Amino acid sequence: MEKRAAADYRKNYRHRDWPIVVRPIERRGDFATFLDLPRQFYHKDPHWVQPLTLERRQHLSKHNPLFQHLDWQGWIAWRGRQPVGRITAQLDRLYQQYHRDQTGYFGMIEAEDDAAVFAALTAQAEDWLRNRGARRVVGPFNLSINDECGLLVQGFDRPPMFMMGHARTYYAHRLEEQGYSAAKDLLAYWIQATDLSFTPPMRRLVARCQNRIHVRPISRKRFAEDLEALREIFNDAWSENWGFVPFTRPEFDELGRNLRLFVAYDLIQIAEVDGVPAAFIVALPNINEAIRDLNGRLMPFGWIKLLWRLKVRSPQTGRIPLMGVSKCYQFSLLGPALALTLIAAIQKPVMANGIEAVEMSWILEDNAGMRNILENIGTKPYKRYRLYQKPLPEANAVCRV
Repeated sequence: MEKRAAADYRKNYRHRDWPIVVRPIERRGDFATFLDLPRQFYHKDPHWVQPLTLERRQHLSKHNPLFQHLDWQGWIAWRGRQPVGRITAQLDRLYQQYHRDQTGYFGMIEAEDDAAVFAALTAQAEDWLRNRGARRVVGPFNLSINDECGLLVQGFDRPPMFMMGHARTYYAHRLEEQGYSAAKDLLAYWIQATDLSFTPPMRRLVARCQNRIHVRPISRKRFAEDLEALREIFNDAWSENWGFVPFTRPEFDELGRNLRLFVAYDLIQIAEVDGVPAAFIVALPNINEAIRDLNGRLMPFGWIKLLWRLKVRSPQTGRIPLMGVSKCYQFSLLGPALALTLIAAIQKPVMANGIEAVEMSWILEDNAGMRNILENIGTKPYKRYRLYQKPLPEANAVCRV
């Protein structure tokens, strides 16, 4: 399949002077082309990991609870019979209700190194958003801020972790050519599990607060109850962050079902203050490490390999994608004490599950408090993702002097 995609791409490359036509994905064949399209741009990239096609189909299916508050459309750019790019546009009603502004998203952008293709794709997404009342576009989001988001702009020399993106080096430049500018940068931090260490002031802070803090893994018997506590903590802790959209209960229930399938219970730690859940941390085995050679397919035997690699051999790398401290503690001594206590608590189960190195992601570049904690325990930023923005004036807007 990879060789055929590369051959088709080379065969049609000489027709670069043909017009570009952007069409919406409407039929099953369009959907398959949309999902498979990245392969032709990354087949020579040793660090790219092909997502599981089944997972991507489920993510974009009508059964995803995200679509209870988000509308989307996808397009493919064609040059003749050759697909040369793709993009989505999204409107999140929950975001608009929470922030009370007219912002739309773009996402899932992949394209050949051609300004005309990027221009055609972004123009189509912008028109769709503008016609639905959006006055600004931000992205990429695949499909929301609680999913994979940001465009990789530094750190192309390492494979992406699970639910973190990869990109071609020219993508940023091509977007900027279309009038997009940086909105926010997101950082990914890296640390060997054995290198975690606290400074003397950190140890004194944790010791000072330890009588009020109790840490435990998520409960098997009270999993649903604990999961709802995690959702409430996350929505409270992140409520004032840039671009925040709260997790709905159906979305977090779906997340919980996935966590139960792939994550050991001791990789989800909850910190209680005076017996009340106040903070949590989640570590994931790096599923990308387990699916790297499956070429996106679980059939006929890929699912056996995946289960064996997750349950028996286990990935050697992991990611901490979720962490939250209740807002009422964030500006007190208990705030950093809770964060440090959870980081210390997750170290032992991470190593017990065979994980030797961990990515902590993502962190807003201007989140000075969390960055200070991470950099003082030994982590180092090693990847940078960028969210872009562009104003969307009304189509019939007239400049006035």
